[in-house]
Amino acid sequence: MDIVPFCHVYPVHSLGSCEFSCDNVIRGVVYDHDKEQYQTLGRTHVVILVTHKDTAYVIDTGFGGNLPLKPVPLSGEAVVTSNGEFRVKEADSPHGDYIFEMKLKHKHSEWRTGYAFDSGDPIKDVTQLNDIQTIISTHSGSPFNKHPLLTKRTDNGNVTLTDTSFTQWKDGEMEKEEIDHERYQKLLNIWFE
Repeated sequence: MDIVPFCHVYPVHSLGSCEFSCDNVIRGVVYDHDKEQYQTLGRTHVVILVTHKDTAYVIDTGFGGNLPLKPVPLSGEAVVTSNGEFRVKEADSPHGDYIFEMKLKHKHSEWRTGYAFDSGDPIKDVTQLNDIQTIISTHSGSPFNKHPLLTKRTDNGNVTLTDTSFTQWKDGEMEKEEIDHERYQKLLNIWFE
């Protein structure tokens, strides 16, 4: 099945009163800061490329607590939101021709790589999305299939909950607590109900 209808399933073509055209759905390779390298799972991060008044943007709704919360231009210009600063720079990388970078509010003082993507290699068929989903849910190297993972923005940071830990960023300070199942259920009800 052609991916073009996918662009029309999600209302990115009309954000407020501004007209956006959905150009492509593309895949990226996420950078692993702990290992200081790109993940070896392949192109498992999916974003949407749109155009508004001859300017191309990335719209990303699937990067957890790292979301820019608004379109980010491919021009390298930084976008500032309540979640931090974000930019997309041209790059000559084995993983693509652009790199998404971020400085999360209360967390980073320097730009950090989020992922790389190839703007000229769009997803052409929705079955490619199924392949990505399979990798994320079944591959032994995927960080998303080991434990439940929830994250939520707060007014002064964010919280992340797994079945073994609770992490809270508050005004740039991080507190992490190892938890058991009973505490997990309680925090789930407090923060994510």
